[in-house]
Amino acid sequence: MPSILRYAARVTRKPVLGNKADQKRTVAIVGAGSLASALAPALAEAGYTITEIIARARTQSRRRLRSLERARTLAKKVGARAATVENAALDAALLWFCVPDREISAAASALAGRGPSGMRFAFHSSGALLSGELGALRKAGVAVASVHPLMTFVAQVRPSLAGVPFALEGDAAATKLARRIVGDLGGESFLLPARRKAAYHAWATMTSPLLLAYLVTLEEAAREAGLAREDARRMSLPIIRQTLENYRNCGPEQSFSGPFIRGDAETVAKHLAILGKHPRTRAVYVALARTVLARLPVENGKQLRRLLDERGRVKAW
Repeated sequence: MPSILRYAARVTRKPVLGNKADQKRTVAIVGAGSLASALAPALAEAGYTITEIIARARTQSRRRLRSLERARTLAKKVGARAATVENAALDAALLWFCVPDREISAAASALAGRGPSGMRFAFHSSGALLSGELGALRKAGVAVASVHPLMTFVAQVRPSLAGVPFALEGDAAATKLARRIVGDLGGESFLLPARRKAAYHAWATMTSPLLLAYLVTLEEAAREAGLAREDARRMSLPIIRQTLENYRNCGPEQSFSGPFIRGDAETVAKHLAILGKHPRTRAVYVALARTVLARLPVENGKQLRRLLDERGRVKAW
């Protein structure tokens, strides 16, 4: 049977949990947003049985209905049942929270109050919060961990988890299980001390959300050159892709090019002058230029530094 048919057959059958080995590979997921929509199919394809997709509790009826509908849609894709916090069976070995940070602790408390019978492990996937957010379940005898994939998840896009780093923090038994699951997903895992979690998440935020902010700033600079946003986006991609490829293969120093490595203060002065019309864009340029002078090989560093000090001051936005 072709692989796609094998997968279709697997996800349309109800799971049969006949032995302890089967039970260990059962997962219930709380939430049905972008992360859950990528994680649940990936787990199913890796041989795990998704028993249920549990909708987040909502006080507003309209939002609650939307949450339930998303849970039903995702559950259908992976052959699971859709449930709510009130009627979830909680018979999977692992409960994985894929909900916003602000909802993790309350959701864990609500489900711990149900007296989970078959559950042995619980994960959440916040990059900023510690495994202690699942403290209510830990008190109930469940081993807990934070398991954060260093990947961006947005609506309508399902990224591959192959090669994705997962940061793990929590109880030894839970992180041991997380390592195995991450390996089955094709990712790589590493243990993160609790005291490093905030720094880790700052780094993670710079890898995608703030990188997008930089790309939006590029669009602003391109508009001054007479390009529409869509054209700027399309035309920037070849050089961005090549820069990333160079960075991966050669490292930052060997990938560095442009006016700073040549010490071309005259060109940098022209940049600062034209960007004076766009304070936010100029501020980003100046901040990055200062990082260049501090961290990358440049010629004529003293003159460039003096130029940034004299002309790089940015007025209030």
